[in-house]
Amino acid sequence: MRVVALIPARFGSTRLPGKALLDIAGKPMIQHVYERTAAADGIAEVLVATDDQRVVNAVEEFGGRAVMTRADHQTGTDRLAEVAAGLTCDLVVNVQGDEPLIASQSIEIAVQPLLDRPDVPMSTLREALVDRAALEDPNAVKVVVDQDDFALYFSRSPIPYRRDADQPLAYWRHIGLYVYRREFLLHYAQLPPTPLQQAESLEQLRALEHGYRIICPETPHHALGVDTPADLERVRRLLAE
Repeated sequence: MRVVALIPARFGSTRLPGKALLDIAGKPMIQHVYERTAAADGIAEVLVATDDQRVVNAVEEFGGRAVMTRADHQTGTDRLAEVAAGLTCDLVVNVQGDEPLIASQSIEIAVQPLLDRPDVPMSTLREALVDRAALEDPNAVKVVVDQDDFALYFSRSPIPYRRDADQPLAYWRHIGLYVYRREFLLHYAQLPPTPLQQAESLEQLRALEHGYRIICPETPHHALGVDTPADLERVRRLLAE
């Protein structure tokens, strides 16, 4: 199968304007994401999808490829679908542009189920959640899965609820890396918003509410997105070390 990775990268950001171009260890953040994505086995092509010429210029300067999209997209999925409509590929990987430490192996783990199972339209990732503060943090999205690793629900609340404190239960943090069959991505982008999606402000719930399954394998590689100035400094320290 031909697998293409798309990295949506808006220039605008409420907390970190121009986030994609912020310097981390001598490179713009988008370059770290691009290089780690390109290093994943099986990725035929990597493209940055952006609405700003400054991002295009930065990507081309380090030898990458970028495409301009409309500026009025409401979600990253809509931006991806615009690009995917013009691609010739089987699978589309959505790698967030603010994940400069994303492990190439995590991308491979997310892609594998769609290579193995033609009945699976979409995949994402989860990691073990052991930090109590993250469990209570609404910015850390949690997921519960069935015995075959398919997502049952995503939430900003701590799930599942453990009535018996002595009952052993694993908690999982959702990692926002997605893989879609190209045809499903184009269809998914046309689905109307759903109540749970809007209540939680989690776009992946739209797929579940419309009856589509999302497989959610575990990755052992911790993800650290950059959403705040504190996140940025933490990533800079980690890469400097």
